[in-house]
Amino acid sequence: MGDDCALLRPDAGFDLAVTTDMLVEGRHFLPDAEARALGHKALAVNLSDLAAMGATPRWATLSIALPSVDADWLERFSAGFYALAERHGVDLIGGDTTRSERRTLSVTAIGEVPPGLALQRSGARENDDIWVSGELGGAALALVHPEIAEAAKRLHFPEPRVELGERLRRLAHAAIDVSDGLAGDLAHIAERSGVAATLEYEAIPRPAAFRRLKSPELERNCVLSGGDDYELLFTAPRAHRAELEALASELEIALTVIGATSAGAGITVLDGAGKPMAHRGGFDHFRDQR
Repeated sequence: MGDDCALLRPDAGFDLAVTTDMLVEGRHFLPDAEARALGHKALAVNLSDLAAMGATPRWATLSIALPSVDADWLERFSAGFYALAERHGVDLIGGDTTRSERRTLSVTAIGEVPPGLALQRSGARENDDIWVSGELGGAALALVHPEIAEAAKRLHFPEPRVELGERLRRLAHAAIDVSDGLAGDLAHIAERSGVAATLEYEAIPRPAAFRRLKSPELERNCVLSGGDDYELLFTAPRAHRAELEALASELEIALTVIGATSAGAGITVLDGAGKPMAHRGGFDHFRDQR
């Protein structure tokens, strides 16, 4: 910090993984969003991208545009950012600041991954299991019911699955983080890998709050098409089921088989009776509003 550039020295023999994500006021968060949560989320969404590639986080830059200097807001924002950075050994190595009518937060995160072991969307093969970590739909539910504490925590304080991503390097074929909705993100894997994917809707893990609400349409939209969960969605050979179940127990993270890949193209979602069900695609940044 203090020079025009940061000088980085990667560990010998590792590839660099680089990702950039942006949060814009009025698009990704409300003007009254809590500052500490924004600091956490600005970094978390980038660490989730690294996790989806099996990369170990090392460095980050932060560029921030603000309407004015608010020392209290900046202190709380920084507390959220640095707390997560410290947990994952991430050094803030630079960035930029400017003035803007809307708060805009842009983070670039850099990680390392052993050559040839990065998890890519194009790696899925026919007859893979489709797995997901944690639960889906909670973040989208919080947009409709912000009073539900478990959903609000998922939306504002997503947990990047960094260690899981690292441990999947030799177990999974392909991976992506669920940022724009399960159906849409799985479609990216299917298209890039040249396979079809079938999901079992009833097998998809979801927050218990949906059972209390008893709104099937809301539940379906949140679980299949809601974004911001930042869980890992990955495919793996069926021969690795026992190893993945053991990994889930070791890391104390739920890992669930929710479908399978096959020859062909496209995404099919089956209901409890085994019949195809309609669903929306994922989040569109130029159409939808979070």
